[in-house]
Amino acid sequence: MDAGSFLSALTPLNIAFALFGVAAGTVIGSIPGLTATMAVAVLVPITFSMEPASALILLGAIYTGAIYGGAYAAILLNTPGTPSAIATTFDGYPMAKRGEGDLAVALACFASVFGGLVGALALLFLAPPLSSVALAFGPVEYFWLAIFGLSLIASLSSGNLLKGLAGGAFGLILSTVGVAEISADIRLTFGSQTMIGGFGVVGALIGLYCIPVLIDLVAVPDRHLDVKEGVKSVRIGEAARLAFKSKFNLLRSSVIGTLVGILPGAGGSVAGLVAYSEAKRTARDDQKFGEGEPDGIIATEAANNATVGGGFIPTLVLGIPGTPPDAVILGALLVQGVRTGPALFQSGGGSIAYTFIYGLIIATVLMLPVGLLIGRYAYKSIVTIPKAVLVPAVGFMTIIGTFAIRNSVSDVIIMILLGVFGWIVGRFGFAASPIVLGLILGPIAEQGFVQTWIIGSATNNLAGMFFGRPISQAIVAFTLLSLIYPLFAARRKSAQLNEHS
Repeated sequence: MDAGSFLSALTPLNIAFALFGVAAGTVIGSIPGLTATMAVAVLVPITFSMEPASALILLGAIYTGAIYGGAYAAILLNTPGTPSAIATTFDGYPMAKRGEGDLAVALACFASVFGGLVGALALLFLAPPLSSVALAFGPVEYFWLAIFGLSLIASLSSGNLLKGLAGGAFGLILSTVGVAEISADIRLTFGSQTMIGGFGVVGALIGLYCIPVLIDLVAVPDRHLDVKEGVKSVRIGEAARLAFKSKFNLLRSSVIGTLVGILPGAGGSVAGLVAYSEAKRTARDDQKFGEGEPDGIIATEAANNATVGGGFIPTLVLGIPGTPPDAVILGALLVQGVRTGPALFQSGGGSIAYTFIYGLIIATVLMLPVGLLIGRYAYKSIVTIPKAVLVPAVGFMTIIGTFAIRNSVSDVIIMILLGVFGWIVGRFGFAASPIVLGLILGPIAEQGFVQTWIIGSATNNLAGMFFGRPISQAIVAFTLLSLIYPLFAARRKSAQLNEHS
């Protein structure tokens, strides 16, 4: 943490790279289908001729900008621009529908910057000790973490638990299509070569969230979003006051995002859902999550941006990428000749690493003015653009975004079919979120379960493998709490109503 690294990050060239990276990442992340991983991967080749620290600052800025950019489409179109913004749709779009999309965009920006700073500061000060947490996670911990994530369906299915569980089960079935995680068996393809690749998460995400919105836009003659008179830009002051009022939620969600980011493979989508569930579990009686509650946006956006700094902890200290974009950036590091590992901060690469971390902090700070500026024009464009232009434009972006993932026309067809299916079941009260949650967490749960079962059978200690490790016991306790607490809270609320009546 020498002053030289900080001054290196503050050079005009590095600040320009950070500014460009945040702006480019925000725009790319706002387009459905163009994920943070894709944004980083596309721009990796141009960094090969750059100085290592500058290249890393550019890639890190693109990554953090893309994670925030996903909030725009989530709020204004009910379509997560990136998988990390799934939970942002729960309250962001209802806010936009009632004419508060400008406030939601500004809230997302403040929460993203705060969460990003917490994650980056954790990377700066706590990287070596926190990296040991990632090493303590084995297959069984990942299995229970996935089960904990699936238990969130209970809190995401307010008033419709049975339909939520059915949606989650359907998502789990979709996650098993194609090649098995461990045995490489071909499953549920029914002889189709197309289905061997399974259901891509991003394509399914676009289909289940975006296509139903497009169908509704065409079917309903009303304006897409309400616009309050006199609102001409994002409501910065009001958003800042709301964010400060929810400072505990901000901090808690940022810590959750940092810790989840440390776990390789978990990523921002899991962090956002866990933080959202925690915010909902501890909510006041007057807070209506799922109906446009600002705390829902704050929790999700703080958590998913905190995973940026958190994910770099195992990437730099252990050489284990915490999230998919980290894997791409790790490859760029190796091309630059920087070797990651426990000795990185003691070796010659330490100055590069610290310059990059300071650059990431600078990029996160720059995200505030850049995000608010882009958000202002994005909001004004979306609310004023005619449907005759909006629907074809968004439809074109969804097709291009889905095709670009694997250059596959089949993925586009699957995306459209899933979207129509999502629209039909939505008429009967089945939400898309439990389906997507099952699809994301299914492979993590399956891989962890099979590996744990194999190890437990080989050591003749099956029960001990699943239930005997301290971290597993803690996750199981949290899972039971998340399932029992909503029932307890509902019973307590019912008792209070009976007392007052």
